[in-house]
Amino acid sequence: MQDFIFYSELGLFHVLDWNAYDHLLFLAALTLPFSFREVKTVFWLVTLFTFGHTFSLVLSAFEIYNPPEKLIELLIPLTILIAALSNIVRNKSFNSSKNLELGFSLFFGLIHGFGFGNYFNQITFPVDSKLIPLLGFATGVEFSQLIIVLGILFVNLALTKWNLIYLSKYRVFSSVVIIGVSIIMILNML
Repeated sequence: MQDFIFYSELGLFHVLDWNAYDHLLFLAALTLPFSFREVKTVFWLVTLFTFGHTFSLVLSAFEIYNPPEKLIELLIPLTILIAALSNIVRNKSFNSSKNLELGFSLFFGLIHGFGFGNYFNQITFPVDSKLIPLLGFATGVEFSQLIIVLGILFVNLALTKWNLIYLSKYRVFSSVVIIGVSIIMILNML
């Protein structure tokens, strides 16, 4: 049980660490367009992201499939960029398909999970003793994602209730900032 708790804390603080801002940026881009009224949609987006994320973490941890680390490092900011761009397109009255959004969320979860898989493999033991650390780490990561998503939904709610800024302008501005950071991340890798 102590191993589970240790790895849960490791997963939790790995995502909530400011150095892991790529995960924060992706979750922000994913959640920005929504409010608590659309909690069902947010639930499915985050659940599918989590499923993809956990599945690729398992593949990586048990050495079933490990894509090249450089490729994953490049794809992570690219997924952030695409998610943020979709917020701007959506904001221009483009009615995107819910199934497409859900599919992207699952696919992006796979990519981000492989990023964590590389990190996880550096901190754990041989394959036969990875189950408890993996479950703990995944639990911590997913709990931290929930904290981030709820935080963003509360910011969206506060902006709406207090009329501090038009929500549509906030979403576009935030998405542009996320796009800018993503481009910098990509350029730093080249």
